[in-house]
Amino acid sequence: MNSLILSQEYESINAGEALYYRKTYDEINNKLYGQDKVLALQKTLAEEQERQRQVEANRTAYENRVKQYAFAGGLGLMFLVALFLFRNNRQKQKANNLLAQQKQQIESTLSVLKSTQAQLIQSEKMASLGELTAGIAHEIQNPLNFINNFSEVNKELIDEATSANNAGNSNEVKELLSTLNDNEDKIIQHGKRADAIVKGMLQHSRSSTGQKELTDINALAEDYQRLSYHGFRAKDKSFNATLHTDFDQSIDKVNIIPQDVGRALLNLYNNALYAVMDKKKITADGYQPTIEVITKRVYDKIEIIVKDNGNGIPEQIKDKIFQPFFTTKPTGQGTGLGLSLSYDIIKAHGGEITVRSQEGEYTVFIISIPR
Repeated sequence: MNSLILSQEYESINAGEALYYRKTYDEINNKLYGQDKVLALQKTLAEEQERQRQVEANRTAYENRVKQYAFAGGLGLMFLVALFLFRNNRQKQKANNLLAQQKQQIESTLSVLKSTQAQLIQSEKMASLGELTAGIAHEIQNPLNFINNFSEVNKELIDEATSANNAGNSNEVKELLSTLNDNEDKIIQHGKRADAIVKGMLQHSRSSTGQKELTDINALAEDYQRLSYHGFRAKDKSFNATLHTDFDQSIDKVNIIPQDVGRALLNLYNNALYAVMDKKKITADGYQPTIEVITKRVYDKIEIIVKDNGNGIPEQIKDKIFQPFFTTKPTGQGTGLGLSLSYDIIKAHGGEITVRSQEGEYTVFIISIPR
């Protein structure tokens, strides 16, 4: 460009210089912008464009492959997930079918167990009722004997009074009539005693209605102690035990189901009597079987304490005695449900049964129920 300017400047001054600079310009221009250079430059540009296009094509192809691989991977993952879910569903179905079968078997077994348990409980209740009935029969025999004896005596007195009257002996008639009147009072007294025993028998032996009622705890505890003792005496006339009671007379009537609590007490008394009777068999003379029943009010609770001086409970089985079917009695002499039923009955009344014992010395059961 500078040679062209110099050529133009020297054109009017020095034609030779102007020509020189003109040629220089043309030579430089041909070197820089000649056809070969332009073609080479165009070729280079074309090659660069082709390279860029190829790069872009490669990039696009790579992206497409990545997308294809990703799509294929996604399909594969979905297939694996579907397969996993299918297998999991099949396993769940098999597990559910197995659980349904097991549930049916368990329900069937439970139904059989409940039926068996109900039969055993009924058997235990009938055994307790048998012992109760034996005690009641023994109890009622005494007033009946008095009634029969005084009735026979009164028949003789009536015959004597008739003879004395026929003989005109009015004083003897009056004495005989006075004796006859006293005997009738005794007959009435023992008749009422027999009537009370029969009513008590009906009360104790009937099925529980499940209804609570205000009950004299002291009377209930004493009645069942006496009936349990006479039940044992009915089975073994040679058996004797000392019965002690220490009742808190300040205890008001308690709202309980008397038949149920009576059964619980009967089980404790029977166990106590069995313990002292068993000890009596293996103990030398001098041992006196003793059963003590104590009631007392402790804050907002009533305690019924049953103590015996039998062989006690070994420490290793003390935690098992309230378990169903656990018994230390010989086969055929106990179902192992007595203490378990007593425990359930007292629990149902919101109370509890605890035990203290010294092996070879004594056992104490303590029933605690809300007032």
